[in-house]
Amino acid sequence: MSNGDIILGIDSGTSVVKAVAFSLQGEQLGCASVRNRYQRGAGGAAQQSLSQTWQDATRAVQQLAETLPQLAARTAAIAVTGQGDGSWLVGANNQPVGEAWIWLDARAAPTVKALGESPLARARFEATGTGLNTCQQGAQLAHMDRHCPARLDCSEVALHCKDWLYLNLTGVRATDPSEASFTFGNFRHQRYDDTVIDALGLRHRRHLLPEIVEGTRTTHPLTAAAARATGLRAGTPVSLGYVDMAMTALGAGVQTGDVNTACSIVGSTGVHMRAVAIDQVYLNQTQTGYVIPLPWPGCVTQVQTNMASTLNLDWVLGMAEKLIVEFGGEADHARLVGHLNRWLDESQPGALLYHPYISEAGERGPFVNADARASFVGLCYGHGFGDLVRAVIEGIGLSARDCYQAMGGLPGELRLSGGAVRSARLRQILGACVGVPVRSSRREEAGAAGAAMMAAVAIGVYPSMAHCVSDWVTPLLDAVETPPAPLVARYQTLYDSYQLTRQALPPVWQQLRAPFPNPHDDPAVVGRSAVHKE
Repeated sequence: MSNGDIILGIDSGTSVVKAVAFSLQGEQLGCASVRNRYQRGAGGAAQQSLSQTWQDATRAVQQLAETLPQLAARTAAIAVTGQGDGSWLVGANNQPVGEAWIWLDARAAPTVKALGESPLARARFEATGTGLNTCQQGAQLAHMDRHCPARLDCSEVALHCKDWLYLNLTGVRATDPSEASFTFGNFRHQRYDDTVIDALGLRHRRHLLPEIVEGTRTTHPLTAAAARATGLRAGTPVSLGYVDMAMTALGAGVQTGDVNTACSIVGSTGVHMRAVAIDQVYLNQTQTGYVIPLPWPGCVTQVQTNMASTLNLDWVLGMAEKLIVEFGGEADHARLVGHLNRWLDESQPGALLYHPYISEAGERGPFVNADARASFVGLCYGHGFGDLVRAVIEGIGLSARDCYQAMGGLPGELRLSGGAVRSARLRQILGACVGVPVRSSRREEAGAAGAAMMAAVAIGVYPSMAHCVSDWVTPLLDAVETPPAPLVARYQTLYDSYQLTRQALPPVWQQLRAPFPNPHDDPAVVGRSAVHKE
């Protein structure tokens, strides 16, 4: 076992990089965060700077050291996780090849559609357990290979976000079993799979795939350069965590040894996961969702993810904030959030139906459609703003239920994580929409904790993840909250309507996304305009 009484977890999200210190027994001792921005561009582009992400990670560690005395000397191990999917390309001398295409990038949509019609599409899904969508590195590399091959020609390795940070920390080009298997591999043996690579048309790019490292068994030492950048000690063991979805779910209680439990991470996006044995994986006919291994022998998570979860709530509250300000009032997001309970009290359950597909990239769970868009159904003159807010929250809950149904059925108990679930009213609505009891975790930084738990096992603090979970996770789960039976029944009826309208809307979404005709291209319209002007 290494010396020191702190395990440092680094979690690089889409917009925030966090450095979190934990005791060896799982107590959170401190946290520092740095904003990490991304840029949107034409054609659905969403990109992030590799060099800036590394700089932001080092700043977060430095800021943590300012609040925790002797952080460098006390750190027994470092663990790293980060946002999933996306393509972080690295070339000669470990330098970035352009900016990363992150998971929000939608440019690969036409390639995803073409690959979905391939004779190997089902074989790829059977191996990975994961539906192909624009977020994934496999789809993005296939799109680059077709439309900008020079970018790949200049690359030596294709990494994910956490892998890029691991490279900067250790000098080792590697990825973990979770992202490797759901992108290019097989969830059963958690190694690369030639059938999957061929299905993506990337056999000639196989050399871009990095070594797969299991972070509970293998660590690499912090390099001297990384030590100078972070202020930590060279030689400190570094563990490569799994993708942030798996780490957050692990930290929040997706796998505690209990039967038929699940975990929903209710953040900007919605991540819905259930832990199952490898031989119990349910592969649906629509070829959607993910199968993501856990650092727990014989166990994987089945996952369905919404492109937008609380982003829908941010949108509706943001509209109110903007309107208030435009008319000379004062409003901010925090004050509006404080009114949520009042709006919920003033509205009736199920008065409106809302589909929460607010993301410009469409939806990826439990169906893949880049054209998908949000909508209210059932509006009438008597509805007020509170009804809209409640409908949005109910839509978030119904989309979670939709995801669990696509995984083979509802869980027996749902563990909740994310900032939104601090609200008891929101937890009640989410539980009633899914139709199961819920428990929330008091773990503040579940993603960093999940990665730190892997490091704790790697350096011998615990003999297994099961032993670590019993100290780090189970004691932080709150009591079971059972939603009221009448509310569950109301949302069951609403869910039937939710599914019916969701299945009918794709032709409408497609038509709305079609290019709007220019009236000046129509001679008849131009002629009428000319007559009117005269």
